[in-house]
Amino acid sequence: MKKIAVFPGSFDPFTKGHESIVLRSMDLFDEIWVAIGNNPGKHCMFSLEQRMQWCKEVFNDYPKVKVASYTDLTINFCHRVGAQYIIRGLRGGNDFEYESMIYHAGKYISPDKPVETIFLITENKYEGISSSIVREIYKNGGDYSELVPEAVKLYSDECI
Repeated sequence: MKKIAVFPGSFDPFTKGHESIVLRSMDLFDEIWVAIGNNPGKHCMFSLEQRMQWCKEVFNDYPKVKVASYTDLTINFCHRVGAQYIIRGLRGGNDFEYESMIYHAGKYISPDKPVETIFLITENKYEGISSSIVREIYKNGGDYSELVPEAVKLYSDECI
């Protein structure tokens, strides 16, 4: 059976830490979906179209990586694409606590169609990188280029 995983997130914007998690997962799975959650209740700085374009460009040379968006529960997206796994990156203890709650909620919501969560520890060099940090640096005119993949070029498309 084909091993399919989903790497969900808002990716506002996509960072080198996100990229690292996907690249490190390549040997574990036959197909990886970078799934961009489009939550109308969550304020984004960059449009869904821009976030999807960045992800497609970052993984253009990796045919096993697919990019899509979704508006419902991550577990439902997993079922639609046939994924048995969710990939999550952990930067520290707070991430683990949050992701643990999401994991248990998924088991509660979908006990008959289990989707396992695989936690990958963020590499040390990316531990301090988050989308919110990149947004702050960008908004204040700082150089964010070392924190995002080369394909990610930020511009004022704010929808806050």
